[in-house]
Amino acid sequence: MVADSTVGAGTGGEPECSDSLRTFGAVVQALREHAGLSRAELGELVRFSKHTVASVELGRRMPDPVFVERAEPALGNTGALRKAAAHLARQPGLAAWFRQWARLEAMAISLCTYECRVVPGLLQTEAYARAVSLSVPPIPDEEELNDRIAARMQRQEFLSTQRKPPCAFSFIIEESVLRRGTGSTEVMREQLDRLLDVEPRWNVEVQVMPLWQPVHAGLDGPIRLLETPENQWFGYSEGQENGRLISDRKEVSLLHQRYAKLRSQALTPADSRSLLERMRGAL
Repeated sequence: MVADSTVGAGTGGEPECSDSLRTFGAVVQALREHAGLSRAELGELVRFSKHTVASVELGRRMPDPVFVERAEPALGNTGALRKAAAHLARQPGLAAWFRQWARLEAMAISLCTYECRVVPGLLQTEAYARAVSLSVPPIPDEEELNDRIAARMQRQEFLSTQRKPPCAFSFIIEESVLRRGTGSTEVMREQLDRLLDVEPRWNVEVQVMPLWQPVHAGLDGPIRLLETPENQWFGYSEGQENGRLISDRKEVSLLHQRYAKLRSQALTPADSRSLLERMRGAL
């Protein structure tokens, strides 16, 4: 399944609040208060913001594995956090192979996406996401379909300019994706409106790769790169029913080289917006 792997039962960085998340958060809060630490002080020890600590304690955020491993010694090394984390409920809607990337994505400070198959999931409208999900066999039942769409829409909260830490987004989308007419004319009209609406945000850059591009650095397929708050970079590769998190520095460097070339080959953000407006007007 393309478009950010919203299939199967899994979880991303900001799942729905569940009993297990609230319980885990209560354990973190109790251990923190017993240690005499404020949320800001714990945040410094685990190298996450106090806002992340608050989200975890309130059961609003699935804790990243790195958070758990750093918080364990900071809060007494009792083993309670590791044991509690093993029982956290999973939000339906994200594929198993996508979970680790989704967790990193939730706290990224830079995110780069080149897509040649569909509009990136973080930019999809609900109607477009539904059309994509219903296009690829096997067709999901209504419950699974709704889970996929809900998970994708929830991930779009990452685009917020109020997010802590803030994240800079770069998207490169093939023009052919936007001319495919996925769903219907009405669906694509709404999707183009969405792209035009999100593009002016200070932290979002959208570029379109024109149909005619004799030299193209993305012929090997989609590219995703992200930077963590610790300034570590990861890549992600996805195909038919599988995905792979990439941490090898040489491989990540190669993806960086290709993405940099793609940015120079795609239309500028201003020219991309002009093209999107013309396409929107033609529908």
